[in-house]
Amino acid sequence: MADAILRLERLSKHFGALRVTNELSLDILRGEVHAIIGPNGAGKTTLISQISGALKPDHGRITFDGRDVTGLSMAQRARLGLARSFQITTVLPDFTVLDNVALAVQARQGHSFRFIKAVARDIGLSKRALQHLEIVGLADRAHMQAGRLSHGEKRSLELAIALATEPKLLLLDEPMAGTGKEETERLVTVLKRLAADYTMLLVEHDMAAVFALADRISVLVYGEVIATGAPADIRTNEKVRKAYLGEEA
Repeated sequence: MADAILRLERLSKHFGALRVTNELSLDILRGEVHAIIGPNGAGKTTLISQISGALKPDHGRITFDGRDVTGLSMAQRARLGLARSFQITTVLPDFTVLDNVALAVQARQGHSFRFIKAVARDIGLSKRALQHLEIVGLADRAHMQAGRLSHGEKRSLELAIALATEPKLLLLDEPMAGTGKEETERLVTVLKRLAADYTMLLVEHDMAAVFALADRISVLVYGEVIATGAPADIRTNEKVRKAYLGEEA
């Protein structure tokens, strides 16, 4: 069995008397697409925020790629290869699609900040950025103003920006949110292609997308994982059906 690239040990987070993450332990295996699903209020966003470094847990430990990162900031975790996308847009609407990704490439390479015109003239940055755009199917939009993209295309651009950070783990927070049927299908196709090269932790409400993409699924209810397993096992798990899936299964 593959080793765990991300390990959560007895993770807990409280807001006053409300316990949002409750002694949660979970391993994300290297090379897998692992989906976290659950009803509204289950604690998914709080969990993702703790993993990314946006929130500090009250108790427990987070180990990423063999290193305890519990006390590290979001920026420090990103430099280690933990990339979060889709929760808060990272798109700069007044810049071109290519420039958005080129800036992310520049940041990953550790260069000091340069004005966007200087970035645009850097052939090396532009070439690398274009490669990421090709992966997500946006190469033909490279010179378009990012603000003119459709909602689904902006999601794909956010994914290209995440790829530019050279991640070891892609943390995808509801990538299908707000997308139509065709855009969702296109994103699923892109993510399937990326699954060959990237480990992914996916939080998503679209069950069709989840079952199409995930190698394993964990079900979160009231801050606790009530089941983890292959999609077929989750579909038929009576406890999961009662707590969440219902007719969706």
